[in-house]
Amino acid sequence: MPLTATPPSRPRIRFDRNELAGAFGDLGTDLPLLIGIIAASGVDSAGVLIMFGLMQLFSGLWYGMPMPVQPLKAFAALVIAQKIPGRVIFGGGLAIGVSMLALSVSGLIDALARLVPKPVIRGIQFGLALQLATLALKEYVPADGLPGYALAAAGFLVTVVLLGNRRWPAALIVLTLGVIYGLLFKLDVATAHRAIGLHLPGWQVPTWDNVKYGAILLALPQIPLSLGNSVLATRQVVEDYFPERRLSVRQISFTYGLMNLVNPFFGGFPVCHGSGGMVGHYTFGGRTGGSVVLYGLLFLVLGLGFSQGFQQIVHIFPLPILGVLLLFEALTLATLLRDISGSRSDLLLALLVGLLCSGLPYGYLVGLVVGTALYYAMQRGWVGLGK
Repeated sequence: MPLTATPPSRPRIRFDRNELAGAFGDLGTDLPLLIGIIAASGVDSAGVLIMFGLMQLFSGLWYGMPMPVQPLKAFAALVIAQKIPGRVIFGGGLAIGVSMLALSVSGLIDALARLVPKPVIRGIQFGLALQLATLALKEYVPADGLPGYALAAAGFLVTVVLLGNRRWPAALIVLTLGVIYGLLFKLDVATAHRAIGLHLPGWQVPTWDNVKYGAILLALPQIPLSLGNSVLATRQVVEDYFPERRLSVRQISFTYGLMNLVNPFFGGFPVCHGSGGMVGHYTFGGRTGGSVVLYGLLFLVLGLGFSQGFQQIVHIFPLPILGVLLLFEALTLATLLRDISGSRSDLLLALLVGLLCSGLPYGYLVGLVVGTALYYAMQRGWVGLGK
């Protein structure tokens, strides 16, 4: 049974205040990653931001639902930690683009989807929820000290009161609070003025060595997370929220691969779809591709007009507000467990997978493999997690 009844007459693209509110549902995940990537690797911020925006437009128009585009998280973590240069990033992007396109065209992704059971997918989503909640509560909410806690508390109360309100979308009110706070306490007019100027992405051509090293260093660690969260879990969220749309894992992996065959040549960071991002857009009001298109326009404006001062400009916006948005995205992801709560064994398996995903190195690979193996062992009566 779908978790949410969805009217079959829903338009593919709509622009209204609820779509605008939903557009910011994934900001707390994407923005810090993009800042870290640009700072660590030295890649041109114009290329990263403009291509990220264009991929959002592509996804919103292609799918006609809030199917977001996100930076590859394992990629980003390795780039930030090891300061991997742009030429290897772009080579790794091509490598993972070819891999995902091959899985789609060959149909192997369909076989994988049939193999991985629903409790494991719910566990992957729960693991992501744990990671997002931890990031929100440990890093974002405390970022501005006591004033930040007060701002986060105000944003939390507003969101609790207005979440689901179509007349007064919670995200817009919370973001307005953040903008006012930033303008009053963080704006440096001179820095903002120096950041303004038109910039376009440059042409990049990765060499074979770039692709080879990018595949080994970046693509291989990313693939398990992509299979679990970007493809399988995203398809499950589409089934939950848009049951009238018969979207296959092959379609999702196809656009995933296609985006990464284009992005590297224009200096774009490798991207994917994501279940958490779709939940974030939906939680705050997005119901069509319009929310993703509006989100993409934000990054296009930043890339074309403000890319040279991007890191300084975005620090105007307070992290505690991003933490509130991220926390509610995490809570909504966690509530997806409710459709397997009738089976104690399925619920325990999902919780175990979530803990493995969130707590171990290469946790999504471990959770996917261990969870799937345990599920079939339980089906055969070899192990038991309770009835």
